[in-house]
Amino acid sequence: MRRPRVPAPEHFGSRLHSAAVAARVGLWLGICFGVAFLTGLLSHYAQNPSQPVPFPTSPAWGYRLTQGLHVVAGTAAVPLLLVKLWTVYPRFLRRPARGVRRLVLDVLERLSIGVLVAAAVFQLATGLANSSQWYPWAFSFRATHYAVAWVAVGALALHVAVKLPVIRTALTRDVEDPALDPPTATRGGALSRRGLLRATWAAAGVAVLATAGSTLPVLRRVSVLGVRSGDGPQGVPINTSAEAAGVLDRAADPGWRLTVTSGERVVELSLDDLRALPQRTESLPIACVEGWSAGGEWTGVRLRDLLDLVDAPAGRDVRVASLQESGPFRITLLQDGFADDDRTLVALALAGEPLVLDHGFPARLIAPNRPGVLQTKWLARLEVLA
Repeated sequence: MRRPRVPAPEHFGSRLHSAAVAARVGLWLGICFGVAFLTGLLSHYAQNPSQPVPFPTSPAWGYRLTQGLHVVAGTAAVPLLLVKLWTVYPRFLRRPARGVRRLVLDVLERLSIGVLVAAAVFQLATGLANSSQWYPWAFSFRATHYAVAWVAVGALALHVAVKLPVIRTALTRDVEDPALDPPTATRGGALSRRGLLRATWAAAGVAVLATAGSTLPVLRRVSVLGVRSGDGPQGVPINTSAEAAGVLDRAADPGWRLTVTSGERVVELSLDDLRALPQRTESLPIACVEGWSAGGEWTGVRLRDLLDLVDAPAGRDVRVASLQESGPFRITLLQDGFADDDRTLVALALAGEPLVLDHGFPARLIAPNRPGVLQTKWLARLEVLA
């Protein structure tokens, strides 16, 4: 019996294992990672209770756009990452370089690639699982995803710094130029380098079309992998039902009251009391961290009008409490900019009909440019902070 042959770089003779291909795919992979990183930072900041720079309330669709870009960029990165890894993996099998300087650069390159690949795979795998609301882990997705994003970007920056001369040369030459090819890369194949790149762009484009419908309604018929079709009670999807939140009895209780407090001033309002107040209708989207969003026509009482009932001054944050007994977003903080915005409502109706239980009956919060997880359903209490 012949012993298994230990793979070595010279055993991979395809011309597709080329710096010319890796640099071009890596460029777009870096762009996708950059977009996902920046939009992820915005989302993380928007959910922070403490915001040294207030998160803007306009445009109302801003968070919808950034989260859509976040998920689309992450999805497009999947085929790009696979092709990038395939083009460069023979380099992992080469012997360490000789000479101190070359050895240091070689170690830095392998270290940055190893960390980058591990972080990228983790981010993409957990991100796709999150967009499908599947959590087969015990750690906090938001905190861990945020931390690993910095690791991935740091490793990417180190990798680019180490490989910058090769990247610059590869991008300024024709893709078929053999100048940067290893000596063994002489074998042709079914695809040319341009053919492989076209197939890669096509795969990334299909991935985007198959998921972008969660944010762009016009694409929903072709977005077969979109996490939300746009269907749902009153034309808007839901993440958490009233049954799952454990609020069925309390939300349907005729004795329900919304408590509004500011210092010593306390007002309790029944559903009929709220309906008797001046009503406003606003077109505002629900945009969730999973990347899906949907627009809705919400009708209810302007939050500022309710705060005026307890003589709350402008420029104050509001603590918002739900009827839910547990959950990370049972109590949220509404920053003063959102509390004073005329478009922020305690919504009682959606699409001209009273809210159904799954959309937050008897009353829910809806504000412009705000993460969906903070658009509190089944309101119980609004407390103006000093």
